[in-house]
Amino acid sequence: MAYLARRTGQALIVLAVAFTATFVLLQALPGDAILIKFESPELGLSPEQIADIRASYGADNTVIEQFLHTLSGFVVGDFGYSVQYGTAVHDLIGAALPGTIALAGFGFLVAVVIAVGLAVLSTLAPFAWLRSFLRSLPGLFVSVPVFWLGIVLIQVFSFQLRLVPVIGADPVQGLILPVLTLAIPISAPLAQVLVRSIDDVQLSPFVAVVRAKGASPRWVLWRDVARNAVLPTITIAGVLIGELIGGAVVTETVFGRAGIGRLTEEAVRNQDVAVLQAVVVLAALVFVAVNLVVDVVYPVLDPRLKRKAVAA
Repeated sequence: MAYLARRTGQALIVLAVAFTATFVLLQALPGDAILIKFESPELGLSPEQIADIRASYGADNTVIEQFLHTLSGFVVGDFGYSVQYGTAVHDLIGAALPGTIALAGFGFLVAVVIAVGLAVLSTLAPFAWLRSFLRSLPGLFVSVPVFWLGIVLIQVFSFQLRLVPVIGADPVQGLILPVLTLAIPISAPLAQVLVRSIDDVQLSPFVAVVRAKGASPRWVLWRDVARNAVLPTITIAGVLIGELIGGAVVTETVFGRAGIGRLTEEAVRNQDVAVLQAVVVLAALVFVAVNLVVDVVYPVLDPRLKRKAVAA
């Protein structure tokens, strides 16, 4: 219980720091979203009307007042109002979030499949050159920019091979290329850590004993090595959530998908501070929550860490 309370306290501190840092940085940005939208000559608003609009958004309050107002709103789930759309930010995020969750969720599942496939094949492949080639692929995957990969996949599978339509695609077809674009770079560190863990576990004395009894390499891998080798991979999977969110934002922009990525792009272009603040804090919340779950589950999977956690 003390271990869980300590981890939860650390997670809350991270969220508080993320919120404060985001608020300070966004306040330091040049320009004013209200003036960008309402000072246009086409609207014909008077300076007095613009001043009233600024007052309604609280833009004339001191920085401390704005910080406390924003913080109190976030605590109760009120993210304020978007200057660009004139609607509540939580409504915008609620409409955009399902598409991003679907993309990130399927992307992570495909990344796990790719990583496990590469790790298993690079361990059990019959030829040394094939094992070496498979082990080199994660290094290639991790170096590929997400936006470039998305453009290449569109060019090859949509324009050249005409296998996946870009225009008029159904929901399933519309997910294929974005999911691959997101999954391939994410799978690289997972595969690298998993391969390294498999190599380390295979050098353990208990594995040598099992092999001496005549067990096949496949049997040793699945029955004795896999459970121990997967533990470090769980940790890196939690760390990769941040990269997964960032990759989803870029992927949605490349493929023109509605989601948090498109919302963030438009908020940056229009300096919609309330939306940007909410998106960053939401991303931090997801990252912290996933890593908190990993911290809690890890001692359950590894009894040695469970004893340390209880002792602490």
